[in-house]
Amino acid sequence: MSQILIIEDERVIRTAVRRLLERRGYQVAEAGSVEEAEAEHDLSSFKLIITDVRLPGVPGTEIIQKAQPVPVLIMTSYASVRSAVESIKLGAVDYIAKPFDHDELVLQVERILKQDNLERQKAALKSDLERTYPVAGMVGRCMAMREVFARIAKVAPTTTTVLILGESGTGKELVARALHEQSTRSDAPFILVNCAAIPEPLIESELFGHEKGAFTGATSARRGMVESGDGGTLFLDEVGELPLTAQSRLLRVLQNGEIRRLGSEQSRTVDVRLVAATNRDLKQLVQDGGFRSDLYFRLRVMELYLPPLRERGEDILELTHFILDKTCRQLNRAHMELSRECLDVIVDYRWPGNVRELENAMERAVILSENNDLITPDLLAIDSTLEMDAAEQSGEAEDLSLEAYFRRFLLEHQNDLTETELARRLGISRKTLWERRQRFGIPRAKKTD
Repeated sequence: MSQILIIEDERVIRTAVRRLLERRGYQVAEAGSVEEAEAEHDLSSFKLIITDVRLPGVPGTEIIQKAQPVPVLIMTSYASVRSAVESIKLGAVDYIAKPFDHDELVLQVERILKQDNLERQKAALKSDLERTYPVAGMVGRCMAMREVFARIAKVAPTTTTVLILGESGTGKELVARALHEQSTRSDAPFILVNCAAIPEPLIESELFGHEKGAFTGATSARRGMVESGDGGTLFLDEVGELPLTAQSRLLRVLQNGEIRRLGSEQSRTVDVRLVAATNRDLKQLVQDGGFRSDLYFRLRVMELYLPPLRERGEDILELTHFILDKTCRQLNRAHMELSRECLDVIVDYRWPGNVRELENAMERAVILSENNDLITPDLLAIDSTLEMDAAEQSGEAEDLSLEAYFRRFLLEHQNDLTETELARRLGISRKTLWERRQRFGIPRAKKTD
């Protein structure tokens, strides 16, 4: 039952409000001043405090800070915008002007208590989730993941540049978002850039912006993603795909906090925290001349390595159940279970696509289950992939799959076609082309003059 405290020096009004609320089932306590309320009651025990502004001694608004986080509803005989705004600025949840309608007061009380109850539930749920899963959406208790969580907690409050390493699908974006959300920049923008998904001719313009007339088609000035992230966090996913010219400009941002739009002679100052991620071997790229060594050392001030799913031991079962429950909620399906055979397949499979592949498998299984509450191995549709893995290891896969065609086409034409042209010929997006390159270990061909 809700507990409400009324602070009002006029006994007639105080009694009337108390009786009104008691008839609605609330338990109500009274006080004639802020001092009396503090002396006779534990302010934190109430769900709501209703107080007049003008009281003997200190004004009723003094109770706002003293009773936090208990919501305070202000009563005032001075129904002016000024008094209302001042009360809200001090932290009051709302105000009501005297003389007020009884029904109006009851409705306000009900609304405030309902909202406060929701906020408390959300805070409790968030606290529970943070204790169980330090990074939202990431489940793991293995040593490697505990190290990841510990490093996130240490580096997130700083402005240190972070490099996240790991295979595709391991959750690098989730880590980047956690670094942002647990930092002092959490209220500022989080800008995500997939460097592999932007065509090379456009990437500098996309990142650093351009002035009107900087190139054909630049009909107006446009700020880039780095500038859009001013005050916040810039996440460069697949940073190893950046062209060398863009790497040079990015280095300037890290060194001096400056950017220069294409076509501009003036530099602009930006305050942006950089988080980068890649599944490439940047050290090898540096040795091969594909990545600047000075930028590499600037990026790896703090490294976070996300292990592949196949190396996370029993995490995979906990993660599977977590994803299954989440998927059922998203698809508005009742709770489902995994058969023993299904669990065996999940544990034995190597999951080359990591957590992303597991999420896709769970979504597909839930959709195909046809209201059955038990998921069986056939619904995962990964047996054929297992066979394909074995065939590839024995050299027999080249004549069996579309993957073989993809490999041959890429190797035959990548010296003559751009990435955009290759993707169009294959009927896929440029991002998908990049992802398949990573999966099959086929790097971009080096262009020679």
